Amino acid sequence: MRTSLLLQATIGSLLLVACGKPAPAPEPTSSAAEPVQQATSEVTVPQYSAQTFFDTTTLYGSSINHDGTAVLVTSDASGIYNVYSYPVDGSEPTQLTNSTTDAIRGISWFPKDNRLLYTADQGGNELNHVYVRLEDGTTQDLTPGEELKAMVAGWHEDDTHFYVMTNERDNRYFDLYRYSADDFSRTMVFENNTGFNIESVSPNGRYLALSRTNSNADSDLFLVDLQADTVEPKLLNPTEGAIQHSAYTFTVDSNKLIYGTDGQGEFFQAWEYDIANDKHSERYAADWDVSFLYFSESGRYQVVGVNADARTELSILDQSTGKQVQLPEHPPGDLRGVNFSDDESTMVFYVNSDVSPSNLMVWQVGSDSVAQLSNTLAEGMNPEHLVQSSVERFESFDELTVPGLLYKPHQASADNKVPAIIFIHGGPGGQTRQGYSAMVQHLVNHGYAMFGVNNRGSSGYGKTFFHLDDKRHGEDDLQDIVYGKKYLQTLDWVDPDRIAVMGGSYGGYLTMAALAFTDEFDAGINIFGVTNWVRTLESIPPWWESFRQSLYDELGDPAVDGERLRAISPLFHADRIKAPVLVVQGANDPRVLQVESDEMVEAIRANNVPVEYVLFDDEGHGFAVKENRIEAQEAYLKFLETYLQ
Repeated sequence: MRTSLLLQATIGSLLLVACGKPAPAPEPTSSAAEPVQQATSEVTVPQYSAQTFFDTTTLYGSSINHDGTAVLVTSDASGIYNVYSYPVDGSEPTQLTNSTTDAIRGISWFPKDNRLLYTADQGGNELNHVYVRLEDGTTQDLTPGEELKAMVAGWHEDDTHFYVMTNERDNRYFDLYRYSADDFSRTMVFENNTGFNIESVSPNGRYLALSRTNSNADSDLFLVDLQADTVEPKLLNPTEGAIQHSAYTFTVDSNKLIYGTDGQGEFFQAWEYDIANDKHSERYAADWDVSFLYFSESGRYQVVGVNADARTELSILDQSTGKQVQLPEHPPGDLRGVNFSDDESTMVFYVNSDVSPSNLMVWQVGSDSVAQLSNTLAEGMNPEHLVQSSVERFESFDELTVPGLLYKPHQASADNKVPAIIFIHGGPGGQTRQGYSAMVQHLVNHGYAMFGVNNRGSSGYGKTFFHLDDKRHGEDDLQDIVYGKKYLQTLDWVDPDRIAVMGGSYGGYLTMAALAFTDEFDAGINIFGVTNWVRTLESIPPWWESFRQSLYDELGDPAVDGERLRAISPLFHADRIKAPVLVVQGANDPRVLQVESDEMVEAIRANNVPVEYVLFDDEGHGFAVKENRIEAQEAYLKFLETYLQ
């Protein structure tokens, strides 16, 4: 399928959902469920251990092999992410890679055989290399070297070449290479000397879509004709004002570029650029952001995803008839990873919801049934014991309406008030979205309400909302968190005197800011959060150079805004922290360096405030090893049971 692998590689580059590894680990709870009579129901809902919740398997990836018999799936069934082949006939999957230390992520099958491309970094350092696995099981690093990062950028329509981006020549920028699928020789096709973002390659290999980040509110889109006498990027959007542009994909005939723009209103729309006629026109618009658009192999099917109020609404258009594809009955939830076989007779996809992790489905197009190829929920768990979130909104300090996802434990009632946790997503600019989270469900299952506040600055609610926190971090967005707490205190089933705050990365920063700059919360869990903005912005990875200015527009330039950045950095105000804190950190984190957490913990301890510190030696900015997630989850629960009960 001619989907944009670049889009898949870059989505969520600043976002995270993660867990940590305590050292030493607390005693694990029993894997057996312990019945707890719920106050709101006659049904006894058991409490499950962290081990049970993380016995759930995480799956993603939906590349179908050349003969349509198997799906390339990335799975953590082995305890760390490896690549598996899932037969579409429902027979048992086969594990194709066997890493025990570094997470491996499958990219695609080769178009004519069962070789495959995959990527892996080293212990979470984000320096991914691109590898090929041959049919005899041997592997080869296609991007050898030290201190480089590489990404697959898609296949040529001739099925004998593929594209890879690497920053080996200049660690700030990514060049584009075309590789031979026969002998893996390569040719540089675009040398990136001026900091463009390479976003999409046309199927025929003639055109490149590039973007240039001007600010956190403005980016330009360019087209490069690699067959022209002079390879000169052509500006496609000579617009005035702050407008964002990004490429989704090319049409399968390579004649049009499909791109996203917020130039027509609050939300991203999909537009198309006709290359020969130099014309722009609207392709797809909704009342929310269009997150992605791509096509099946022949272009017959168009797949569109819309970020509709923190969940993905996906539609599939049969362009030969102009009608939406209607799938047979399947388990409830959002569709993810839709993909078609080369002959478009088979479609695979995932279904995911708050109460069910992603399960792989297969549909023989036109048939009246869908087959489920996986069962990822832990053995013995009942989805009815889990909790479906609800979208709730509240007014913040300035009457701005702020959304969030609320999880109400089954045992919560006016007669049995429960403690609560404000959960803050990563970013800045991320979003708490509906979908299965073992971390959330485990804590809710143990009687903690969870409220995932999408504070101002979150994506998905329009560009005005997104930019309300620009250079106001630790101020207005922090007040949204405080007013989220005030909202929880209006609920008759929440204990108003037992509310904690928790988050990862930027959410970890706001967690520490909430403890340093307010007296609102009774405890906090900081998962590799920023505590010193000056250091973090001075030490960003070199491969982020193309959007360094965007980060500075969002947060501030440490050379210019150092005083303000120190004022909002919890490290310099640790003496104000009075509530207990749990800090989690990965030693290999290239974004939030370990020293951030080291110094924060030392400063809190100096004030004789309870602080617990758990550190992974084998993780980065996000946690790949299932054992680590389990131990971290046990640490979260033990900490909350100690300080929030």
